[in-house]
Amino acid sequence: MRRTWGRRGETPVLVVPFNWKRLSAIASLITTPRARRVGLCLRLLPHTVKARDICRYLQQLKVHVCGRGLVLLWDRLPAHRSKRVQRYLEKQRDWLTVEYLPAYAPELNPVEDLWSYIDGHEEVANGSWKHLSQVRKQVHRAARDVRRGVNLGRSFLKHSRLF
Repeated sequence: MRRTWGRRGETPVLVVPFNWKRLSAIASLITTPRARRVGLCLRLLPHTVKARDICRYLQQLKVHVCGRGLVLLWDRLPAHRSKRVQRYLEKQRDWLTVEYLPAYAPELNPVEDLWSYIDGHEEVANGSWKHLSQVRKQVHRAARDVRRGVNLGRSFLKHSRLF
């Protein structure tokens, strides 16, 4: 919770039943070389991100960008460096170039700013949900706001100082 109301002098206590297990996400900010337009691709998974999930995501990303050349800036998540993903990347060299961000440098990753925005989004930050589907819905709403915001995605890129 980011905000709530309570009587003066009394700390509010919110009881939230956590009957859902996990929600993981894979996201990409897609931009033109001069960052004139910024798009967002997001996939939510009900389990930990595995190598097969990353390969599927990259297949969908290829369709989204119509197979045009793409430079992917990646953090050093173990799943990104797995043998399965590396084999898949070898086969995609005609359209995909991967550059790794330095280790322990989340400030260089614009997607980290996206996560901060979603985490602080009013509907996400102040929610108390009973089911994972409700969490998914609110995260998708926050992502929709990023897509619709003319300069929001661009601000994530600018903040990283890589663009």
